[in-house]
Amino acid sequence: MRVFVKSFGCSANLADGETMAGCLAEAGYELTKSASEAELVIYNTCGVKGPTENRIINALRKVPKNKKVIVAGCLPLISFERLSKEVRFEALVGPATGKSILETVNRVRSGEKVVSLKGALESKPDLALPRLRLNPIVGIIPVNYGCLGSCSYCCVVHARGKLRSYPITEILKRVKTDVAHGTKEFWITSQDTACYGRDIHTNLAELLKTLAHVEGDFKMRVGMMTPNLVLDIQSDLIRAIESPKLFKFVHLPVQSGADDTLKLMRRFYRVQDFKEAVNAFRTSFPNITLATDVICGFPGESIEDFEDTLRLVEEIKPDIVNVSKFFARPQTAAAKMHENFVDPTEIKRRSSLLAALAKKISLERNKRWTSWIGEILIDEEGKIPDSWIGRNFAYKPIVVKSPKVLLGQRLRVKVTKAHPTYLLANIIG
Repeated sequence: MRVFVKSFGCSANLADGETMAGCLAEAGYELTKSASEAELVIYNTCGVKGPTENRIINALRKVPKNKKVIVAGCLPLISFERLSKEVRFEALVGPATGKSILETVNRVRSGEKVVSLKGALESKPDLALPRLRLNPIVGIIPVNYGCLGSCSYCCVVHARGKLRSYPITEILKRVKTDVAHGTKEFWITSQDTACYGRDIHTNLAELLKTLAHVEGDFKMRVGMMTPNLVLDIQSDLIRAIESPKLFKFVHLPVQSGADDTLKLMRRFYRVQDFKEAVNAFRTSFPNITLATDVICGFPGESIEDFEDTLRLVEEIKPDIVNVSKFFARPQTAAAKMHENFVDPTEIKRRSSLLAALAKKISLERNKRWTSWIGEILIDEEGKIPDSWIGRNFAYKPIVVKSPKVLLGQRLRVKVTKAHPTYLLANIIG
């Protein structure tokens, strides 16, 4: 049987999709590159934002009726009723399906309609399961499922549940296996990497120190860390990131520059805590790349609160700001704050202002890299012919041009021009 697997959303979800595809391939299924070639379509879904959900629903509606459909991932647990009413499917399963996707596919092939969601909040697939990688040189390692947060806007907790960490020994074994098979870049990922290990008496810093001792030619990028969970391990975390095996990159989502809004969001830190975390990282690593996230128009966010956010972004000057408009998501506390909803036109205005500021700052930050000479790892094919994207020690995306296949190669380059989201460079060796 020919099967097409497509994953949406975060890197942890991409890893889940790779595992599903790997298990199916090992069982003898033929994995196709497009839905049109397949007899069975598996969409591994994301439900974190309203526009993402709408895009996935539209994609599901377009699947031809002669193909069987399995909807996996977060959306079946977040928007079960909408899926049931608006799309055709043979099965609904949750995230982190792992090897159980084989049973689901077999039941669908035998004519059953399957809804299997009960175990999703406790599941944690074996890290040793086979994978079909989206990128042959990038290994995505989910170090835990679930989180310790209770953010009032977040619906993902209803799909991924509470914290479940993998032991360091299991993660170490996966990394060693992948390095032996040519992996040169690892994404250490989860809903919140800063909460890793707190359920099994360890922490993210200990994990990174252990992984940094693995022999081989590779680097690791650490995924999103909630600021309040960084503070109590920050000195150990900084020591771990000192390793040349770690990209000098941190993703600390602030979400708002106003303490009152953070309290409504149930974010358990103050703006000052965020600033202190940023300052500690930048003191140790002056060229570190800082990414953050901001939600515009959260219920109850006043114009003054938004202006505080603008001032914070101007002061901190993050390299990357992921700007999101507030969308009320199912099963969340924020969805019930109707009396405090901000007008959609005003939300759009605020997000446009913030996006423009973020773009200006990103360009300023990137201009500091003009004329930089150093090594990059080519980890991605570019969007235009004969272009390749590499990453330097600070995980800056650097575009070079060559008709040769460069994926996985390390090159010496000189940066010639800065853009808001990437750098241009010439290959010099």
